[in-house]
Amino acid sequence: MQEKTEQLLIATVGFFWAFLMWFSTAAFSTSISSAFTLTTGGLALLASSALWLAPPGRVAAGWAADRFGAHNIFAFILAYSGLMSVASAFAVNYDVLFVERLIVASAGISFVVGIQHVSQWFDSHEIGTAEGIYAGTGNAGAGVGALVLPRLYGTNFDQAFLHLGLVALLIAAVYKWRGKPAKDRATAETARANSNLKSTLYVWTRFAAIGLMLAYAMSFGLEIAMNSWLPTYYASGFEDAIAGLGFTGVAAIQTAAGTFAAVQSFNASLFRPFSGYMSDLWQRKGWTPYPFLSAEQGYAPRVHWLFTALCLIIASLCALSAAGYLGVLPLSVVILAGFGICVSFGTGGVFAIVPVMFEERPGVAAGFVGGISTAGGIVYPLAFGWVPNIHSGYALVAVALFVPFTLFFVWAMRSDRGLSAHGIGSRERWLGSGIEAAPGGDD
Repeated sequence: MQEKTEQLLIATVGFFWAFLMWFSTAAFSTSISSAFTLTTGGLALLASSALWLAPPGRVAAGWAADRFGAHNIFAFILAYSGLMSVASAFAVNYDVLFVERLIVASAGISFVVGIQHVSQWFDSHEIGTAEGIYAGTGNAGAGVGALVLPRLYGTNFDQAFLHLGLVALLIAAVYKWRGKPAKDRATAETARANSNLKSTLYVWTRFAAIGLMLAYAMSFGLEIAMNSWLPTYYASGFEDAIAGLGFTGVAAIQTAAGTFAAVQSFNASLFRPFSGYMSDLWQRKGWTPYPFLSAEQGYAPRVHWLFTALCLIIASLCALSAAGYLGVLPLSVVILAGFGICVSFGTGGVFAIVPVMFEERPGVAAGFVGGISTAGGIVYPLAFGWVPNIHSGYALVAVALFVPFTLFFVWAMRSDRGLSAHGIGSRERWLGSGIEAAPGGDD
């Protein structure tokens, strides 16, 4: 086995389990609601809480991966979240459970650590596919949780939390033992040397980085919001239709709703490697079909592929609202399947660009793009849960938020100027003079 393949495998397994723990609370939302008598608003708050620590946590984790090595940081995240998952199995009341599961949910910050880890081992021509395999397989953890955990544990969420935590501790030990930070010392040292405040501010002030962050809020931010929200949505919005299928009682409804919800998660995961491959393909072929986007940047074809994905996300989200208004459960599930594929095009497309655009600062850039964007996942479930009609939230988010996000993305990516000139302040202002640009795009 090639060493880089082993590192990809370790990162992928680690993220899969982190993702499984992250959304294991959502898989048991109906059981937890029944056990603690929660309202719909309370369920929406519980769903939203899974994202609260992600924005600051991912920013910090991305920086730490550059600074201390991804293998060390990933193992640490798995260890503390695993311990807290074990503790949550013995929670004595809902307040304690809520806080402990909030900390367990921070396992999701490991995503940017794995992105940095993989980017340090694979070359630019294969980075889209490699990152797609890592993130896509890892993201499948949410679908596995929604589909398998209720069937395996029924309403015994405490047992599930215990076992998930114990396995996380084992994976943490393996990651620490076998993980290596980069393919060579020079690559690791470059990332470490650039893990400082000025480099961070340089990344944060590039308009292209902000555009990618908004694109990721439209794709992954939405995906994780849906992972938290969909079991509740189908249990509440299609209660009669689910009952008509013969599912009655808390456990049965939870299982059915989780199965429908898993459709989105599995497709968003399974097609993410394909999205990374498509980004690599567009790059090799030099495809730049949109005249209002730059065709001069070295990564321009990848940008054009990502714009296609953003348009598909908006259209499919509106279609999901329409299916809900019609009250046709089969149609909703079919659209949800297509929606998951569109989301995967966005998530895979974003992180086929980030490591190429910021090759000297992969962790810092991944932390910004993959971290701040998850704040959308906090807002979306709240919008979904508090609108008068539970089906209208999807179209509201698409029109009020995603259309403006896409317009900013187009504005940021239509410029032929490099990163150093297209942002708030120049490269020299943030990094000083005499620093040469990286040949791959981190100019």
